[in-house]
Amino acid sequence: MIKSVVDMLKINGCQKKLSLGWNVLARMCSSGETIKEIADPTKKICELMISCRKLGLDTSLSENGIRVSQAVVENVLKRFENAGMLAYQFFEWAGKQRNYEHSVRAYHTMIESLAKIRQYQIMWDLVNTMRSMKILNVETFCIIMRKYARSQKVEEAVYTFNIMEKYDVPPNLAAFNSLLSALCKSKNVVKAQEIFDGMKDRFIPDSKTYSILLEGWGKSPNLPKAREIFRDMVDMGCNPDIVTYGIMVDILCKAGRVDEAVGIVKEMDSSVCKPTSFVYSVLVHTYGIENRIEDAVDMFLDMERNGIEADVAVYNALIGAFCKVNKLKNAYRVLNEMDCKGIRPNSRTCNILLNSLISCGDTDEAYRVFRRMIKVCGPDADTYTMMIKMFCENDELEMALKVWKYMRLKQFVPGMHTFSVLINGLCKKGNVSKACVLLEEMMEKGIRPSSVTFGKLKQLLIKEGREDVLEFLREKMNLLVKEPLCD
Repeated sequence: MIKSVVDMLKINGCQKKLSLGWNVLARMCSSGETIKEIADPTKKICELMISCRKLGLDTSLSENGIRVSQAVVENVLKRFENAGMLAYQFFEWAGKQRNYEHSVRAYHTMIESLAKIRQYQIMWDLVNTMRSMKILNVETFCIIMRKYARSQKVEEAVYTFNIMEKYDVPPNLAAFNSLLSALCKSKNVVKAQEIFDGMKDRFIPDSKTYSILLEGWGKSPNLPKAREIFRDMVDMGCNPDIVTYGIMVDILCKAGRVDEAVGIVKEMDSSVCKPTSFVYSVLVHTYGIENRIEDAVDMFLDMERNGIEADVAVYNALIGAFCKVNKLKNAYRVLNEMDCKGIRPNSRTCNILLNSLISCGDTDEAYRVFRRMIKVCGPDADTYTMMIKMFCENDELEMALKVWKYMRLKQFVPGMHTFSVLINGLCKKGNVSKACVLLEEMMEKGIRPSSVTFGKLKQLLIKEGREDVLEFLREKMNLLVKEPLCD
C-alpha cells in the first residue's frame, strides 16, 4: 500500500533523494554532535511529534515511557497550535494515559486549534465531552464565537451564543461583549450593532461594551458613527476609561485626524484619566506613517517629559517611523537606547527592521539583522515567512531552506503562510519533488493549503505527467477538511 507521496515518487522512478523532514533534529545538527537525552518531557514530546510520521506517533510516545502532566500537555498543545490534527492526535493519546485528565485550558487550546483548520465537528465533539464532565464555561463559547467570526461564519457565531443556555451555561454580559467583539474584529460591525440594539435591555452595557462598538465603527471606518457611540456612552452614564480614550485616539489617527487626537490626549492630561504608553505609541506610529518624523520624535519626548516610561511598543513605533523615511541609522540608535534602558526588543521590533531592509533591497543586511535578533528575541511566524520569502524571490533557495531548518530546530511549527512561501519558491525553481513532500507534510499537520499554492503545484505535476501524484494529493486534501454547521 502506498502510504505517502514519497513512496509514490520512488515507485515512479524518481532518482532524487527526498527529505521528508521527519528526522529534522538529526539533519540539523551539522556539527555531528550527539544529541543528549532531554529530561524535559515537553521538549522530548515536541521532538517526537516533529520527527515521527503521523501514523507512528502514538507508538513512539508510548514506547518512550513519557509521563504527562496537565502543564506538559498544555505547553505541547500551545506549541503545536498551528498543526491542528497533529495536536489533536497527541491530545487523544494524552487523554488515555493513566492518572491524567485534561485541564480546561487544554480543551480550550485544542478547540482553538481545530477551529483554525475548520474541523468544526471534532471541535463540537470536544464541547460535548466537556459538558459531560461538567467543565464547560463561558470562555469555551467565547473562543468558538471568535473563531467562527474570524472565518466569516457570522450566523454560526450568533448561533453559538444562542445555544449557551442549552449547554447549561447561561450567557452573561461577558459573553455578550465577546460576541460583539468577535463580530467587530471580523468587520461585521453592522451585525454587532443590530445585536446590541436588540439585546441592550437584556444585558446592561458597560464601558467595555461601548468601547467594542466604538472600535468596530472606527475600523469600518465610520467616524460619524463612532462619535455617535461615544456620545451615547456618555449619555448613558458610562464614563470613558483609558481603553475608550485609547480607541478614540486610534480611530482619529487612522482617519487622518492626528491633530484632533493630540487634542484628546491633552484633555486626558488635565483629567484623572492619564494617557498611557499605548496612546503615545499610536500617535508616534501615525506621525511615522505620515512621514512627520520630527513630530514623531517630539511626541516621544513629550511622553518622557510627562513621566511616562516608554515600553517596547512605543520604541517599535519610533523605529518604524525612522524606517519609513529610510533613516535606518537612527532606527539602530533607538535599538541601542532600548538595550541601555534594559528594554528587550520583541519579534515585532525585528520584523519592522527586516521589512524595511527587504523593501530597500538590502537582503544581506536583512540576513545579518535576522541572525543578530534571533539571539535576543524569538522570531515569530511573520519573521520566518519574510526571510524565507526574501530568499525564494532572490533565487536563493538553499538559504530559504537554511532558515526553514533553523525554524524546525527551534521546534517552531510553521503555519499555512510559511509553508506556502517555501512551496511556492520550490515550484518556481521547478523542484516538484520537494514541493510535494512539503505539501504532504503540511496536510499531515492538518493545515489545508491555499488554492493558489495547490494550483501552482498542480500545473507542475501536469507538466511532468504526474497525474497519479496529483490525484494522491488531491484525495488527501479532500479528506482533510469537513465543515458541518455546528453541533
